[in-house]
Amino acid sequence: MDDMNPADIQGDMQEHTLNLYECGPRKVYTVDREIPFPEGKLIVSLTDTKGIITHANRAFVEMSGYEEDELIGQEHSILRHPDMPAAAFKGLWDDLAAGKKWHGYVKNLRKDGAYYWVYATVVANVRQGKVVGYTSVRRKPSRKKINECITLYKELKDAE
Repeated sequence: MDDMNPADIQGDMQEHTLNLYECGPRKVYTVDREIPFPEGKLIVSLTDTKGIITHANRAFVEMSGYEEDELIGQEHSILRHPDMPAAAFKGLWDDLAAGKKWHGYVKNLRKDGAYYWVYATVVANVRQGKVVGYTSVRRKPSRKKINECITLYKELKDAE
């Protein structure tokens, strides 16, 4: 996966290097600006079994700041914010591997370096008894839960 382009960042940025599972290091840039989740919308994406995006609905494209053709074929971790602990994603993949659906709060990184919070539900897409991919539906999270996650995720990141 390519590094973020500093020319796409709007505002006073910080540079981070993420070590993404199976993708290696990726340089990302963040700005301290939250984009509110749009009222009445659902963000939906489909991936293959490796987490490669195969479908992105209009709300996903708009919130991510990427064009649809920039998202399709990319690892879903293109949205990985450096504040997110690895343990959150381990839990997701562990639940999916066990045949469970996963729910959780995620801080996503936009193309412009800003961020947005989601409450995500991820389920396996099963065809003829075989997992062929995953569907993720993201909803507007409560501010109370976001605040709890900020504290928890900081503790988990500090322990990494």
